[in-house]
Amino acid sequence: MNRKALAAMRAEIRSLPERRRHPRSPASGAVRLVIDDPQPVLVQGRLVDVSQSGFRASHNSVLETGRELRFEYAARQGTARVVWNRVWGGRIESGFFITG
Repeated sequence: MNRKALAAMRAEIRSLPERRRHPRSPASGAVRLVIDDPQPVLVQGRLVDVSQSGFRASHNSVLETGRELRFEYAARQGTARVVWNRVWGGRIESGFFITG
């Protein structure tokens, strides 16, 4: 894709209406993600932002979209589902929906 087409696509995305139910707030600090399948696997990451219903984290692991896992960060702990992943600046970012 050439630069002009990429710039046009980004402009179109920015013009779309916001679909999130809850506003995001910037966040920082460590987040622990634990996948129980079949043995617990610990993924260490850093918070990027949080909302009432989810959070975004930066980490170095490939997480399967739809996967349920346990999470813990300074203000909250519980279970979440991986909603999306992307490679960003040499790291992986994932969005999580809090399920419990």
